[in-house]
Amino acid sequence: MKSGFISIIGRPNAGKSTLLNEILDRKVAITSDKPQTTRVRITGIYTDEEAQMVFIDTPGIHKPKHKLGSVMVDVAKESIYDGDVVYYMVDASVPFGGGEAYILKALEKVDIPVFLLLNKTDTMTGEQVLQTIVQWTERRPFAEVFPLSALTGDNVQPLLDVTKGYLADGAPFYPIDEITDQPEKVLMAELIREKILRLTNEEVPHSVAVIIERMERREADGKLVVYALIYVERSSQKRILIGKQGRMMKKIGIQARRDIEHLLDEEIDLKLWVKVKEAWRNHDMTLRDLGLDQRF
Repeated sequence: MKSGFISIIGRPNAGKSTLLNEILDRKVAITSDKPQTTRVRITGIYTDEEAQMVFIDTPGIHKPKHKLGSVMVDVAKESIYDGDVVYYMVDASVPFGGGEAYILKALEKVDIPVFLLLNKTDTMTGEQVLQTIVQWTERRPFAEVFPLSALTGDNVQPLLDVTKGYLADGAPFYPIDEITDQPEKVLMAELIREKILRLTNEEVPHSVAVIIERMERREADGKLVVYALIYVERSSQKRILIGKQGRMMKKIGIQARRDIEHLLDEEIDLKLWVKVKEAWRNHDMTLRDLGLDQRF
């Protein structure tokens, strides 16, 4: 049996969470078209007859504009050194820029195998893919280079097969039927935040945090009631989230409840509240209370 840890790093919107969900064939990391969707380190566990691979999905490395952003970047950079293998994921469909140069610089200090994953090749021609491979391999030597599509799953299984060869012999770190060590409350909060990211625009998405305050079993019908609190930074954002006659909040609740029921495999009653907490992304205590500061 092989076992080991693989850190997935890259810029925002490179497709890291989509890849993790594709590998596990299960949603453990939320996705959206908004940058910086992933805020915390997320563990996904893949086990087959030959190996157990523990994947660490990390926040996108970007130029931070507030304390939360700084924490996210610190967490991602720390994760580079945590694994036995690093997956450096790149959106191959966009030109090379300063953000990628910054990550390449950080990788100079890494002495474990680094795989270059050129994602979103399903949007490119074969010639474009070949040119991109040549351009990237001229910038830095990589242990392996994989063009792939996290969205369609193209070339993902060969990636896993090759990765096993870089892992040491060893017993599994987790039970073989476990796919994540994320607590259910965290997964539920993230599913609610995902719906907000997907349904709202303007300044709302990245000013939102969600916490599951409590869960209780209702005596009348035995249904599980989940109480979730949504933080925003301004009253105007609260009005947008609630929507005219509560329509936006109802839409968020319906979509989130559907996914949470699938996660828990039972029907639930989801209760949502919105609270204004000014500039919460710059409050050290709030970031710790929300579990968003995972720095060592």
